[in-house]
Amino acid sequence: MEVLETIVIHSTEVEGKETVVCSVDIDKAKAEFIWTLQATWHLVNTRLEMDQAFDQPVCKKKKLWEMVAEKVIAKLRESEVTNVTVKAYECDLKWRNLLATYRKNAERAKRLGVNSVHWEFFKAMHEVLGKSREEVEAQRRAKLSGTRVGNAMASKRFTPILPTPPATSAAPCSARPPQDVLQLYMELQERKMNMWAQQKALEERKIEAINNLAQAISSLAEKNSMQMSKDGH
Repeated sequence: MEVLETIVIHSTEVEGKETVVCSVDIDKAKAEFIWTLQATWHLVNTRLEMDQAFDQPVCKKKKLWEMVAEKVIAKLRESEVTNVTVKAYECDLKWRNLLATYRKNAERAKRLGVNSVHWEFFKAMHEVLGKSREEVEAQRRAKLSGTRVGNAMASKRFTPILPTPPATSAAPCSARPPQDVLQLYMELQERKMNMWAQQKALEERKIEAINNLAQAISSLAEKNSMQMSKDGH
């Protein structure tokens, strides 16, 4: 029986095995909340119940996680588990770990079928997280069907917002460019011609300098040859 579970940390993950974090300081580890199976179930159920609140485009996640932590503590105390304190960031981190494990098992379920997944939290999470937005919207409308709110939404008429037509009194665009644009174009062309002329003059100076150097070298070589001839005689 294979159970996929991963831990979200900055290290290499091994699929199919639980990753153990060993680099945590001992004193800090003692102060951290230990997630039992019961506490994890409370977290999963609470987070899934508040999934719509977390899915809002504008929401304060910190406040929501504080609410999740309070509900988890309350449920643990109802189960006669006292002297426990779980913080909001611990719930957030644990949920990220669970979410990473769920996604891996969801990919496995797509390839091999749902029966191939034996992770205990998969079914509960997949019932909420595995639904598409269309399915969620359809279920929401089905729940509202027959109610006053649903009837009001069904009978509401929406006026489509059409694009504003262009003004008919506007003058047709001239095929000829404006005078300032034409003037700017002429100035740019003149600048290009000036730059080309300067570059040409610079190249001519380089060629002239090379020719002068070649002549100087040739003259020097000729003088040296003559001097050697005199010395030989």
